[in-house]
This record gives sequence, structure tokens and C-alpha cells, in this order.
Amino acid sequence: PVLYHLFEFLGVDESVRMHVAVGTSLATIVPTAISSARSHHRRGGIDFDLLRSWGPWIFTGALLGAAVGSGIKGSALTGVFALVALAVAANMAFRPEGSAIAGKLPGLAVRAPLAFSIGGLSVLMGIGGGTLSVPILSAFSYPIRRAVGTAAAIGLFIALPGVAGFALAEADATLLPPGTFGYVNLIGFALIVPVTVVAAPVGARIAHAIDPSGLRRVFALFLFLTSVKMLWRLF
Repeated sequence: PVLYHLFEFLGVDESVRMHVAVGTSLATIVPTAISSARSHHRRGGIDFDLLRSWGPWIFTGALLGAAVGSGIKGSALTGVFALVALAVAANMAFRPEGSAIAGKLPGLAVRAPLAFSIGGLSVLMGIGGGTLSVPILSAFSYPIRRAVGTAAAIGLFIALPGVAGFALAEADATLLPPGTFGYVNLIGFALIVPVTVVAAPVGARIAHAIDPSGLRRVFALFLFLTSVKMLWRLF
């Protein structure tokens, strides 16, 4: 959302604005996810068995998401982000603390399509693994801190195929901001990554030290306001 509004402020054409925001965001996730995952791993916060079972499905979903996302209209891409973010915000704000739909993760028949959907939708939104995978894991009584740590590693399975698809996409160079390769803005990448790589380990330490309920509500409000603004602009 920050990149989207920044490109809006800079006057980037609306037909490519969300594409560049998504592509650039996916690029920043790669080094950020590596930094964050290393910090969570040092605290025993990554479930490698889950990564092995989810990873191929998330990666495949991300490949499809990149193919679809780099080719659809900017308004459709914005709409996907706004609607999914609104659903995530509602889940974070209104689902009772500690509630679950099952006491353990489902079998492969359910787990595979869940992972595939996480990969595809995350690429379309330009996000890492946490926004979708943490609520889904929590709904199956998965420990929240372990979900957050594993989601950091999931970000790599999402971002690598995603950024490749958006970087290699054919784009109208006359509509793009300076320094853009495909739909990935290298200037934005260079400005964001040094800060996120430093901040990610700090976030990992905080995630293992605080009650996440307050942070969850603030993030839900941020997502809700962003979704409403995007939908207002669309309709």
C-alpha cells in the first residue's frame, strides 16, 4: 500500500501503478525474508516440516499468480488487493482471540489447495507469507509465534517466482517511473531494502517478546482503511 500511494503521489499512470507497486514489493521481500527467517530460526521459530509440505504448493501458486498478475489490468490487480486485504482485516479484527476451526492442521487434500492459494494471492497482492498464512495457521490451532517465524521463510517461496514474473513482464516503458525493469522499480528497491534488512531482525525479536493482540488490531485498521480507499477509487 505504501508503494501504491507513493507512485500515485509521483503521478505514475494508474494502468501500471499497482503492477509496479506489487513487483517492487515482491523484490524487497527476498532480502527481507532472508534476514527475518534467519532471526526466527535462531529462536527455533521455523517449522521446516511444514515448509517441506507447503513449499512446493506455495511456489506453484506463486508462479501462477505472477503469470496472471503481470498480465491483468491495473484496476483488477488493485481490486484483488483491496478485497483480500479487507477480508484479512475483518478476520484480524473480529475473530475471537484463540478461536480455531480445528485442533490441528488438515491433511494434504486440504493443505495443498490452502498453500496454493496463499502463494497465488500473495503474489497478486505483492506481500510475503505472513498476511495470509498466519491467520490460516492460527485457525488450525497452530502456535502464533511459530506461525510468524515459518511465514518469514514462506516469503521466499512467494517472492522469488513472483518477482521473476513481474520483472520479465512486457511493460509500456513510457508509462513507467524511471529505473523500472519490467514492473520492478530498482530505485524503490534500493531505498527500501537497506532499512528492511536492518528492521526485520528487530521485528523478529519483538514478535517473540510481546502480546501480538494490540499490533494485530493496528494492522487490521491499516488494512481496512487502505482497502476502503482503493475500493472507493475503483467504484
